Amino acid sequence: MSSLDPVLLSRMLTGITLFVHIVFASIGVGVPLMIALAEWRGLRTGDPHYTLLARRWARGFVITVAVGVVTGTSIGLQLSLLWPTFMRVAGQAIALPLFLETFAFFIEAIFLGIYLYTWDRFKSKYFHLMLLIPVAIASSASAVFITTVNSFMNQPQGFTLKNGVMTNIHPIEAMLNPATPTKVSHVLASSYTLSAGVLMGLAAYSMLRGRNHPYFKKALKLTATCTIVFAISTVLIGDASGKFLAKYQPEKLAAAEWHFDTMTHAPFVYGGFMDENGEIKYALKVPYALSILAGNLPSTEVKGLNDYPVEERPPLSIHYMFDLKITTGVLILVIPLLYLIRKRLPGRKPYPKWLLLALILVGPMAMVAIELGWMFAEVGRQPWILRGYMKVSEAATTSTSVGWMLVLFVILYLVLCFSAIKVLSKLFRNKDAVEEIRQLGLEGAEGK
Repeated sequence: MSSLDPVLLSRMLTGITLFVHIVFASIGVGVPLMIALAEWRGLRTGDPHYTLLARRWARGFVITVAVGVVTGTSIGLQLSLLWPTFMRVAGQAIALPLFLETFAFFIEAIFLGIYLYTWDRFKSKYFHLMLLIPVAIASSASAVFITTVNSFMNQPQGFTLKNGVMTNIHPIEAMLNPATPTKVSHVLASSYTLSAGVLMGLAAYSMLRGRNHPYFKKALKLTATCTIVFAISTVLIGDASGKFLAKYQPEKLAAAEWHFDTMTHAPFVYGGFMDENGEIKYALKVPYALSILAGNLPSTEVKGLNDYPVEERPPLSIHYMFDLKITTGVLILVIPLLYLIRKRLPGRKPYPKWLLLALILVGPMAMVAIELGWMFAEVGRQPWILRGYMKVSEAATTSTSVGWMLVLFVILYLVLCFSAIKVLSKLFRNKDAVEEIRQLGLEGAEGK
């Protein structure tokens, strides 16, 4: 284990940590908003089924928050242990957003505890809903602050680097770099989409098992509507992200599209493979689409990979990540739209089984899309950890103990994920929604 390259092992451990953390972190960002929407709709319509939705979602949310805290702490630990040179050079520039993220988490944790233990304790039920607003804002703020760190790594600014030392540091300017608007908005929108998609899948799964109680139908309608809205926003922001890449990281866009020669009227390359001679085969080439993505016009010039030194080109494998991300994004949008027009589809069944099954798959597809997005962002920045200033190989530790850390953290993540799935399934299996409806006396409640 000690004979393996510490840089490779550090990249593997950091990648695995991010792979696990990003799903729980995204759920932690989006679910509070979904809980707030459900409780607000329950208060607005007087329908207790929506209030019950908020109660049940909140219970599961606590479990995901706990796992997200552990994996998030692991990332902070690994930044110092695995990437000491990066932290020594860039630590002052990214200290502010890291501190603000911790502050946001404190607010989220405090108000979440108060919210969970004050159901039916206030004369005005809207007051209880108000307690959730700081949770939703703080969870999104955490994502904003952490994403600005990643944005800084992609578009570093706000400092002067001399002899390997950062001076004249402006933390606010470092946070508000050109990558921040598109990255932050895309992370938030995709997190909301993932959360709504997962909750939609849970409702669809219950209906697929024959539970046709109005509670599940209302849950499906609310979550499907939210998934559509969030998915549309994610797609629009994704388009803006493409334009950002064309302007600020053209080498990443070129590698993603196997685009080698600078030109106008550049085609969009989807799928296919590249042979040993560098020829693209069996790919779908959409005329002018890459130029339109880069600048809205077919005449937009798109830089090619040949304009960059070979040693500074991102891996061409990100092409597949980019294509798969686009494919899953389209499916995540189309499937809930089919739910809205289901009564006009052939057969005109209100809830066809094939559609319920497709709705169940939206949540996992959203997880895949988020994972692909982060892999594309991180792998596509290679060979840089701090673009234009520091390469990954220069930032990693030289310790020979990284291999054992990798083994220990993998065991930790397996235990965490297994425990979370086990607890969540047991939590809802022990007290089924229909049984809880009966206990709360909501059997005849249809709402407005």
